[in-house]
Amino acid sequence: MRADMITVTTTGIITMPDSLILNAVIAGLGIALVTGPLGCFVVWRRMAYFGDTLAHAGLMGVVLGMALGIDPTVGIIVTGVVVGLLLLGLQQQHRVATDTLLGILSHTALAVGLIVVSFMDKVRFDLMGYLFGDLLAATTTDFIWIYGGGTLVLILLALIWRPLIALTVHRDMAVVEGGTRWPVGIIFMVLMALTVAIAMKIVGILLVTALLIIPPAAARRFSASPEGMAAATVIISGIAVVVGISASFTWDTPSGPSIVATAALLFALSLGAGLIVRGRH
Repeated sequence: MRADMITVTTTGIITMPDSLILNAVIAGLGIALVTGPLGCFVVWRRMAYFGDTLAHAGLMGVVLGMALGIDPTVGIIVTGVVVGLLLLGLQQQHRVATDTLLGILSHTALAVGLIVVSFMDKVRFDLMGYLFGDLLAATTTDFIWIYGGGTLVLILLALIWRPLIALTVHRDMAVVEGGTRWPVGIIFMVLMALTVAIAMKIVGILLVTALLIIPPAAARRFSASPEGMAAATVIISGIAVVVGISASFTWDTPSGPSIVATAALLFALSLGAGLIVRGRH
C-alpha cells in the first residue's frame, strides 16, 4: 500500500481515508460490470486458456507502450488484438491443436516481455504491480479507461450478443443460417483485449483471467438464461470486489488476490448450494 495513504494512530491501528476505500470500490465495480457479461462467453466457449494468453501478452504490451512513449494500456490493447487475430488465423490450419497454439503464444509473449524488461534499466517499471495489480494506485486516467473503455465494451457486446450466442451454441448451424463468423469473432477478440487491458490495473496479469472465469462459473448454477447468467455474474463479481477490498484494507493484503480469493470462495459456496438443492430432489 502507498505510505502516503495510511495513518497510524496512537494505538498502533492502521487507518485509511474513506475516499481511498470508495475509489477502490468504484474502480472494482467498474471492472465487475465489464468482466461479468464477457466472462460468461469465456466460460461458454471454453476460452479460459485464451484469456491467460491475452493476459500474458499484456506484459509485452506494457513494454511496447513504454518503449514507444505511449500509455501502457494502449500497448496492452494493441498486443492483445494482434495475438487474438494471430490465433484466429492459426486456427485455420489443422496441424497444431488450438490448446497447443495458445500455450506457445502465451509463454512466448510472456518470455519476450520479461526479456525486454530486463534491458530497460533506465525505465521505472513496477513489475509486481502489473503482475498482481495495484488497485490503490488507480488514477483519474485509470478511471477513464475503466468506465470509458468498459462502456464501449458493453455497447459492442450488446450489438453482437445474439449472433455471438448463436455461434457459441452451434457455430456451424449459425453460419449456415447466415451468421457472420469472422466479423463477430474479430469483435469478440478486440473486446477481450480491451477488457484484459483495463482489468489488469485491478488484479494484474496473473489473475485477470480468474476474474473472467470464476464469477461466471459461480453464477451458472443459478441462471436459466444467458441474460440471467450475465446479470448474476455481475452481482457475484460486485460482491467479490466489495468483500475482497474490505479484506484487503482489514488485513493489509494485496487487493487483486483478495478479490480473486473472495470470488473463489463464492464459487465454492455455489457448489455447496448446488449439492444441497440436488440432495433435496
